[in-house]
Amino acid sequence: MKNNYRLPILIEKDEDGFYVVECPVFSGCYTQGKTMEEALKNIREVIALCLEEKENKDALKNFHPQELMFSTLSYA
Repeated sequence: MKNNYRLPILIEKDEDGFYVVECPVFSGCYTQGKTMEEALKNIREVIALCLEEKENKDALKNFHPQELMFSTLSYA
C-alpha cells in the first residue's frame, strides 16, 4: 500500500518564465518546468527520488506540521 503525504512546496516564476519548485522538507529537493504542470510533474519525480534516501524517510517521519503559511514581504 502506498503512503499519502501532504508536503509543502514553494513555486516561483523566474525571470526567464520558468516555474521553479522546491520542497523544503528535503535538502536539495527542487526542479523547474516551462509550465506549472511540467514543474509539478517534475517535483513529484524529485520527491520520489528523495524518498529513496534513508535520511529523507527519517525527516518525513518527524514532519507533522499543524499549519503552514507562506507570504511575501515587501522590503525596502
